[in-house]
Amino acid sequence: QVQLVESGGGLVQPGGSLRLSCAASGRIFSINIMGWYRQAPGKERELVAAITNRGSTVYADSVYADSVKGRFTISRDNAKNTVILQMNSLKPEDTAVYFCNTSPVRFSWGQGTQVTVSS
Repeated sequence: QVQLVESGGGLVQPGGSLRLSCAASGRIFSINIMGWYRQAPGKERELVAAITNRGSTVYADSVYADSVKGRFTISRDNAKNTVILQMNSLKPEDTAVYFCNTSPVRFSWGQGTQVTVSS
């Protein structure tokens, strides 16, 4: 069982940037799609970005977070078993707890990392 640990969240002003990191305890090179999810207060968890094993970026469809297109960038380093989410031009509506996992979800959820966008 792979364990996932997210980090890099914090408080940032609107328009600011954060870089989230997901460290996996096991090897992820064989996993086809890794994704970042978020859960805002009172809302369901949603997929915001996903990446295939060839390094190409796949954004979630309109059921999820269209609003992150052009602002968020996901990347992965299979050798280091990490998945990164670079978030730019942050908005208050990006406030949420962010998690990583496979897509579809295969592993237990980590604790996530809190992102708060506020002036």
